[in-house]
Amino acid sequence: MNWTRLFAVLLKEFRQVRRDRLTFGMMVVIPIVQLVLFGFAINGDVRHLPLAVQDADRSTFSRSLVAALETSQYFRVVRHVQGAAEADALLARGEVQFVLVVPGDFSRQLARGEKPVILLAADATDPAATGNALAAVNAIAARAITRDLTGPLAHLRPTEAPFEIRSQRRYNPEGLTRYNIVPGLMGVILTMTMVMMTSLAMTRERERGTMENLLATPLSPLEVMVGKIVPYILIGYVQVSVILFAGWLMFDVPMVGSLALLSAVMVLFIAANLAIGFTFSTLARNQLQAMQLTFFFFLPSMLLSGFMFPFRGMPGWAQALGEVLPLTHFLRIVRGIMLKGNTFSQIAPHAWPIALFMLAAGVLALTRFRQTLD
Repeated sequence: MNWTRLFAVLLKEFRQVRRDRLTFGMMVVIPIVQLVLFGFAINGDVRHLPLAVQDADRSTFSRSLVAALETSQYFRVVRHVQGAAEADALLARGEVQFVLVVPGDFSRQLARGEKPVILLAADATDPAATGNALAAVNAIAARAITRDLTGPLAHLRPTEAPFEIRSQRRYNPEGLTRYNIVPGLMGVILTMTMVMMTSLAMTRERERGTMENLLATPLSPLEVMVGKIVPYILIGYVQVSVILFAGWLMFDVPMVGSLALLSAVMVLFIAANLAIGFTFSTLARNQLQAMQLTFFFFLPSMLLSGFMFPFRGMPGWAQALGEVLPLTHFLRIVRGIMLKGNTFSQIAPHAWPIALFMLAAGVLALTRFRQTLD
């Protein structure tokens, strides 16, 4: 081995890495992003879940119960509701994770030793988010009420709680994980394939020299962009059809809501991801860089959207980043339509952020493409 020739090759490779600033930046940034996301943003023990309270009793016992649930840090009271319709609407829109219903004669039945029933309704579309809280709620409530059983009520302090909490898992009564994973896979697969295919397709044309032929035609940047995006929208629908059919056939995942509404929302989501892929193609010089940019976008999308880990278990800054990503809102939409039967008015708060993201990514892609033409 000639050490001089070996040193020359090493020097050449280091210079090549230095010239390829995007790849070098990815080598440094991606480990930092993974460390931050896995170290700080991922939390399996979900706390401070939003709770709505329907307290028809308004007694010392019911107030002690609500205070104990909030002190446990598993729950966070965000709304006091007056009726079942308002509570059901909050659960359907995903604004709260739980609804606690205290009957009007709770304190009277408790004093008589009749063991009254309290209802805790949970949005169980994500079983991992509600499991620990449901497991702990009986012990928390029993300790809270026992403290108030003093004086003539002290005889009601038995070994078991003098009341009963019935947990009701809405939308996923059996707590099946596949009801959460299979609809989520639809968004994850579309994000990965749409961004990657678009960025690679445009970069491949630049590498092969066919981009010059395309630019020689009288096509405008918008026409090129739309012409490149539309075929992949159709491919995205094929992927979704396969996932829906396989989910129904193999995993028995229900479709409670409107398939037409889900199809309409998917146009926004697919177009948003294709616009990102188009933007990456204007930044990347080769297909390797396009793949690196795709992975850089896909990793936070998968981890911060609530697909792998409960969204409400993440810290505030991670939730703020997750709210920017279209996958976060699409997961809420697809789970809401498939499992809850949500209507357009109920998914609209999650549809407009996807549309805004698509518009911003599209404008950026067109701007970058015009600079490429110049």
